[in-house]
Amino acid sequence: MYSSPTDSGSESRHRSISDMKNGLFWRTFVLLAFLIAASMAAWVASFRIVERTPRGEQLAAQVVSIVTITRAALLHSAPALRRELLFDLASTQGIRVYPREEDDDTEPMPDTELIRVIEESVRMRLGEDTHFAGYVNDIRGFWVSFRIDDDDYWLMLDRDRVERASGAQWVGWATITLLLSLVGAAFISRLINEPLSRLSSAARSVARGVTPAPLPDAGPAEIREANHSFNQMVQDLNQVESDRAVILAGISHDLRTPIARMLLEVEMAGLSEEARKGMQSDLAQMEAIIAQFLDYARPVEPASFTEVDLSETLKKIATESARHADLRITPQIAGGLRVRANLTELERVIINLIENARRYGRTVHSRMAEVDLSASQENGRVMFEIADRGPGLPENQLDNVLRPFTRLDTARSQANGAGLGLTIVDRVVQRHRGRLEIKNREGGGLAVRVWLAAV
Repeated sequence: MYSSPTDSGSESRHRSISDMKNGLFWRTFVLLAFLIAASMAAWVASFRIVERTPRGEQLAAQVVSIVTITRAALLHSAPALRRELLFDLASTQGIRVYPREEDDDTEPMPDTELIRVIEESVRMRLGEDTHFAGYVNDIRGFWVSFRIDDDDYWLMLDRDRVERASGAQWVGWATITLLLSLVGAAFISRLINEPLSRLSSAARSVARGVTPAPLPDAGPAEIREANHSFNQMVQDLNQVESDRAVILAGISHDLRTPIARMLLEVEMAGLSEEARKGMQSDLAQMEAIIAQFLDYARPVEPASFTEVDLSETLKKIATESARHADLRITPQIAGGLRVRANLTELERVIINLIENARRYGRTVHSRMAEVDLSASQENGRVMFEIADRGPGLPENQLDNVLRPFTRLDTARSQANGAGLGLTIVDRVVQRHRGRLEIKNREGGGLAVRVWLAAV
């Protein structure tokens, strides 16, 4: 029938997660991260393409120089010292020279653009009969052949001299660069989002009826202008609120005096009993309407909030309300429920809701209003519910019932007052940073739930 506190809390968490995912911070962060990653990928691809030929020719020149110098050293060295020379080249320069045999087991170098450029350039300088290999007799390296007189030789260099950084190294460098870029993107996103987040938080405070602290007059010109306009709007709203309270208080004072005088004149006039009761009822209704206007306009100061034992407050009001002959109230109130609130305003909310259920929640075949009053606590929130068994409200009008001066006579007969009862309740609940929920009950009736933060 209704969502439980757990369901409501779960929906709130899901909504918060969804809002977070769709927030400006994450949108800006993802956009910057994508642009940075795309720029890095484009830069790496462009760099590898542009530097391929110059790098290949440079490496080819080094290979040719090493082959030429090694061949010249072997040609001009004494035969007895060649073994020592070859050992020296292998230990100090990483250059190994082996005789080239016809039955050598060879494998070609990897077929990459860079290797093709190196091989082409080396052949142009050393001759077309120059051979290359990546493995010779299962020994890995960069193998290039050369000839001394009628003898063929292999010169082996370490593969690292001619190959680029390995894939793992590229991944490591890219990961570090990407992480640094993401940190920068997060910082930039936060810098952009923080003023807007502060403005959004202040706007939510105004919506709850709380006056936020003035926004700082700092930052870019657009942010300063927005903050200044918002601060001015808050001041104007506070002034309008204050003026309205003063006007309504003045109207109340000016109207109550003639109403009291009219009540006295009705008592003293020689009217019939029926006429006197009718006029007294009309004047009492006028008094009630004026009281509703004052309740609607009266501000609630956060400084007046104290820790309130909601369980005892509900039990006390339920006992007092049960004195009405046309009301049967069934309390189911958990103990130890405590909230931080203005006690007078909180009592007014409870009394208004019970009175609303008493007046409009009577069953079709009875003059008795049956009201269920329950209260519980879960997940750090206190909930109390006042539910009747009356005709309820049309589903399409549930959202309109909290609007000021709304009276749904077709659904709730005997409507008296100015249509501010539930509006006043909702206004007070919002000022307590709570939430009001109105639903039709299964089987008929209306249920009003109020959620407040537990102490």
